[in-house]
Amino acid sequence: MNRLLISAAHKSSGKTTLSIGLCAAFRQQGSIVQPFKKGPDYIDPMWLGQAAGRPCHNLDFYTMPHAEILRTLHQQASDADLALIEGNKGLYDGLDIEGSNSNAALARLTTTPVILVIDVQGMTRGIAPLILGYQAFDPELNIAGVIFNQIRGDRHEAKLRAVVEHYTDIPVVGAVHNEAALSITERHLGLIPSNENREARAKIDAIGQRIADQVDLHRLRDIARQAPALASDDAVSPAVSPSRDVRIGIARDEAFGFYYPGDIEALQAAGAELVPFDTLHDRQLPPVDGLFIGGGFPESRLAELAANESLREAIHAAIEAGLPTYAECGGLMYLCRQITWQNETQPMVGTIEADVVMHPRPQGRGYVRLRETPDSPWPADDRPAGDEFPAHEFHYSALENLAGPRRFAYEVLRGTGIDGQHDGLVYKNLLACYAHLRDTDYHHWARRFVALIRRHKANGIAV
Repeated sequence: MNRLLISAAHKSSGKTTLSIGLCAAFRQQGSIVQPFKKGPDYIDPMWLGQAAGRPCHNLDFYTMPHAEILRTLHQQASDADLALIEGNKGLYDGLDIEGSNSNAALARLTTTPVILVIDVQGMTRGIAPLILGYQAFDPELNIAGVIFNQIRGDRHEAKLRAVVEHYTDIPVVGAVHNEAALSITERHLGLIPSNENREARAKIDAIGQRIADQVDLHRLRDIARQAPALASDDAVSPAVSPSRDVRIGIARDEAFGFYYPGDIEALQAAGAELVPFDTLHDRQLPPVDGLFIGGGFPESRLAELAANESLREAIHAAIEAGLPTYAECGGLMYLCRQITWQNETQPMVGTIEADVVMHPRPQGRGYVRLRETPDSPWPADDRPAGDEFPAHEFHYSALENLAGPRRFAYEVLRGTGIDGQHDGLVYKNLLACYAHLRDTDYHHWARRFVALIRRHKANGIAV
């Protein structure tokens, strides 16, 4: 399998834009590119997936065992010409001093050549000790090429190339100049998601063309071919339901778009047909047996969500009637009484008796660890009672004025959740949490949710 890992010397070096551009440029040349993103992330993978024309899958040490990372890489890229992995943060940055979950650790685990992106603003000769230090820090790592980013002119580029060629043995495979055409608008969680950007396709194509002009794609292909063969995983795949016997309505629009492709595949494998609906424009729910409202930015569409009163009432009535529902982060916010952001307050679904307030700083951020409680509505699977599992959260909102009886599916061992100690609010057949779950070998939540839907469908609960 031909593959590359795009990393950087430090965060905010431009590796995401470069990775998007590389996916688009290789695709424009007729190659099948399978993108991957290291770590927990929805927004970058949405852009990478749109650039490549294939869903971008996440590889994450915290929520996936090593064997599953290798299996996912092998299975998802088996029919691609090139696997492109975008790292997060800097090459050697991680949770612990050993860097056990760093980009470098992922490159070593997957024996993938690294392309190092360096923001060279204000740098000339100083780039040499930087590159040499990155090489010396882990001699086993294959840093196979470097891309300069934010070049300030032809003279600047020439000086950098001369220094690198004189002092190091690493090839310069690209020099990307500073220009507005390569920027993507950001806000509090990073890039604006591609599902909200109506000009995303044109933007991606333009970035791809600029990257093709300034990066040696032929040299990158040669480096990718040097990656050692990736051993296949002989583990037995989970049993796939022979039919799609339950219908799950899934909110997919400009307000809600945070879904992991692996979770979607797991829901389908468990026997679910996913039926998209639009919270901004659809007046009623489609005929479904359950609901999945994932994360997103409901605060950015407050007035539109509030204006669609008929759908809000339909969702409220469905949950009150016992329709199995799962909501994450943005979905949790949408199901509360109201959301306040930037001095604007708008009514939401109102199933959860709480008010949502957006804050200027994150209220919960990073990896979490949860322990399931007896109040979880999902049927037991192969997990022992009270077992722990990993997830992640990233939210600027918090719940205020939470009223009524409180039952929670999870005890928070690490993280913030809803109240610092609990997450996964349970009401009838609703489970709503700030944590984003991932269906991995550590926690196969999708088939449990489908099992709940199937059980209640047999009892006549559906929309």
